[in-house]
Amino acid sequence: MPSSLLFFFVFLFGLVIGSFLNCVIYRLDKEENLVSQRSHCPFCGHTLSWQDLIPFLSFLLLKGKCRYCKKPISWQYPLVELATAILFVFLFQWHSRSFSLAIGSPFAYFFSLAYLFSAASFLIVIFVYDLKYYLVADEVIYPAIVLSFLADVFFAFSGSHFPQQDLIQDSFLNLLASKALAAVLASGFFLIIVLVSQEKWMGMGDVKLAIFMGLFLGWPQILVALFAAFFFGAIIGIGLIVFSKKKLKSEVPFAPFLISATFIALFWGEKIISWYLSLFFNF
Repeated sequence: MPSSLLFFFVFLFGLVIGSFLNCVIYRLDKEENLVSQRSHCPFCGHTLSWQDLIPFLSFLLLKGKCRYCKKPISWQYPLVELATAILFVFLFQWHSRSFSLAIGSPFAYFFSLAYLFSAASFLIVIFVYDLKYYLVADEVIYPAIVLSFLADVFFAFSGSHFPQQDLIQDSFLNLLASKALAAVLASGFFLIIVLVSQEKWMGMGDVKLAIFMGLFLGWPQILVALFAAFFFGAIIGIGLIVFSKKKLKSEVPFAPFLISATFIALFWGEKIISWYLSLFFNF
């Protein structure tokens, strides 16, 4: 199959998943059943038909308004769908290029790709939910942690490294130790901040998210993620204060910075580490 057509199908798949993630975000807040309940307009409650639920396209055809009550549809829906589709394409391209560095079977290839898409989906939900409600939902982060742990065990036992882990020695214990070390150090660092500030600077949800990040990225990529999160968080925070959008004591959701930094570390972590080390050592 031509690569352009393959990327197109991945993009469409991402749009569909993005639509589902919007449903998860909405129903998680409203505590509605995710499986049995039909999709409906949040304003008039009218059950939506299939032509109202075409990812991204329905928003354009309806001109951003409900077909029945004409109330505006939140821009969250097309943006999440589009962002998920674009991210899936980037992940697919990165994975296809990086997996050749790992030793594994075709099953391991598809398993790791499915794991990437699943982990990204969890992170997107956490990103948007924390941005809207200032909360990292346990219903999302706990399954994400379990998924990452089980995937790490699979990669370790099968001898198939997850693509960004090619710097880790070819050993079951080394792989799990790297992930455990990253999870413990990242979550422990955040836990200290939570305890010292009595949850004024950071919440326990960020601690749980750090556990997932450690299990997902491993060592030393987790260092890149933490540095990038605080770096961009500080820049954005200062910018919001300067433009009077926030005050010094205002609450700012930190999970979006952590998640953005996670993808930075995933895609460019090794290059960033190599560049940093080259400043002090000649390689």
